[in-house]
This record gives sequence, structure tokens and C-alpha cells, in this order.
Amino acid sequence: MKYFVAAMIAMTAFRAHDVGADEVTLIAPGGIRAPIQKMIPDFERKTGHTVKATFGSGNGTRQQVMKGEAFDMPIVQLPLAEVLASGHVVAASETPLATVAVAVAVRKGAAKPDISTPEAVKKMLLAAKAVSIPDGARGAAAGVSFDETLRKLGIVEQMKPTLKRVQGGTNAMAVLAKGEVEIGLTFLSEIHDLGVEVVGLLPREISTPTALVGYVSAHAKAPEAAKALLTYLSSPDAAGVYKSLGMVPGR
Repeated sequence: MKYFVAAMIAMTAFRAHDVGADEVTLIAPGGIRAPIQKMIPDFERKTGHTVKATFGSGNGTRQQVMKGEAFDMPIVQLPLAEVLASGHVVAASETPLATVAVAVAVRKGAAKPDISTPEAVKKMLLAAKAVSIPDGARGAAAGVSFDETLRKLGIVEQMKPTLKRVQGGTNAMAVLAKGEVEIGLTFLSEIHDLGVEVVGLLPREISTPTALVGYVSAHAKAPEAAKALLTYLSSPDAAGVYKSLGMVPGR
């Protein structure tokens, strides 16, 4: 009998917990996909809420916010002026989550080039027969960042014949792993392909890390659950996950 009573108490507690549970719809750039996906199960387990996350390009996510599309929580990259001016996010909810830098990778087992200085990076890029990067023209934030690196190095025109622009960082690493290119670049948090190895981060003088910021949407159907998710994604536990993936926590 006592086991039956204990089971009923547990069932009641579970149902009470589940009553206030909501689904949080989240949109975010691919650069923060890995840590978010890693943290969602723990958040769901602790709160009872569920998360429906959709990942796209940095610019694509920004445009979704600007258009006022329906979701509970967006994660966007700087600059933030246009996002705030749109009125589609709750300005007071602005929460820095993490920053991520562009990294250089080579095929597993290949010699690792010197990337310690801007001049060394320039030499590496000009010597490579082919280089893969996410396509900034299609909104990839890592690609946009790398295009700025090329401008700083003064080699935009020289690199045009050797650049292989692909959709997203995962694909940039996939073509590198296949041996289609010698060098691949994308956000460090997007480099998971077992067929490649990280060389290191681009020097800060030529590549500024991209900051990612979370908001509660002004059109959120589950604003309280969105606030809870935002709090979790900026917590000390979250900081540990960001660090494990080569990102720098925003707090």
C-alpha cells in the first residue's frame, strides 16, 4: 500500500509540474547551434518546458526578427540597433550569451600552418590552392566575418579564384574533410567533423569575434518560459558549455 501511495504522490507532483509547461520556440544562428542543442535537454528536464529550436544563418535570423515573425526567443548577432528599432524584441530582456571566433582547420593529419600573425595568415591563404568558407552572401556570419578579414589583409581579389563558398560551417568542414580544399574556416563552435583538425583562431587584429545576444520576442506566446530559457542560457552552467565548445561566455 505504501508503494501505491508513493507512486500516486509522485504522479501528482509530475502532473502539477507539467501543468505550467510551455513550448518555447527559439531561432538562432548556426554559430550557437552546438551549445544550444547540448543544453536543451537539461533545461527541459529541470523546467518541464520544451524547446523547438530552428537554426539558420546570422543574417537570416536577423531578418526573421525584423519581419516580426512569430517565435518566443531569438538569438541575434551584433549590431543590435536595427533589431531594437524594429520593436519586435523586448529591449529590457537583452542578454549577452557568448562570443565565438573564426578558426582555421586542416584535414586530419595534414601539416598545420602558422597563423600566429596577420602576415602569416596572409601567406597561408595566398599559398593555398583552395579554401572553404561559409557563404557570407547567403547570410553566414562566419563568412561575413572572414570577408572582412580578407579586406583587412588586402587580398580580396587574389583570393577569389581559390575560395569555395558553401552553405554553412558544417559544409565548409565537410568539403575540407573530403580533401576538396586544403584550408577551411568557420566559427570554432561549428568545427565537429572528425575528418578535420583545428589549427587555431584567427588573430584578433584581423578577425573580431562575433557576439550573440538573446531576447524575449515582443510577440512571444510563452514569454515566461522564454525568460526562463534566456536565464538558463546565460547561467553559470551554460558558461561551462560555451567554454567547452571554444566560445567565450557573455557573462
